Amino acid sequence: MAKLYFRYGAMGSSKTANAVMVQYNYKERGRQVLMLKPKLENRDGERIVRSRCGLEAQCRFAEELDEIDLHGIACVIVDEAHFLTRDQVRRLVDIVDDYDIPVICYGLRTDFRGELFEGSRELLCWADTIEEIKTVCWCGRKATFNARIHDGKIVREGAQIMLGGNSSYISLCRRHWKSGELGDAPNLNA
Repeated sequence: MAKLYFRYGAMGSSKTANAVMVQYNYKERGRQVLMLKPKLENRDGERIVRSRCGLEAQCRFAEELDEIDLHGIACVIVDEAHFLTRDQVRRLVDIVDDYDIPVICYGLRTDFRGELFEGSRELLCWADTIEEIKTVCWCGRKATFNARIHDGKIVREGAQIMLGGNSSYISLCRRHWKSGELGDAPNLNA
């Protein structure tokens, strides 16, 4: 019986690397995988997902899902799932329930303000299995917050979505996210 999985973690927790490895494992066994990402996520190119450690895979856009023939697909993997809409998450639920195809979604739980993204909220409501992918704060505690950084300081206001990498965001534990302490993160002091 197929399930909808939501695997979430703070930035830098290897979500995309995990997604690419799961795809590789299916393909190594001769199974077809549909890798998706929201069209909004274009930092690494239009139809590619790329992890910080260099793993990458070709993908399609979540917005194209209704046009894709699912015949022969053994698994659907979605990267950057926090950017999904409510309707896109519901479509993934239908794929699990109606086609018996497992769907594994990777994404952030919350934004830089500690608020849920639309896709994350829907996945937390509808996923059969919810798993945290852990990473650490500069202090060694578990990082659960994504801090947006500008001029070496945490930004607390602004648009929910601003694409960026290590120069714009850092993962922090709740304590340091609340206090605004960034430690001596080298990518923020440039």
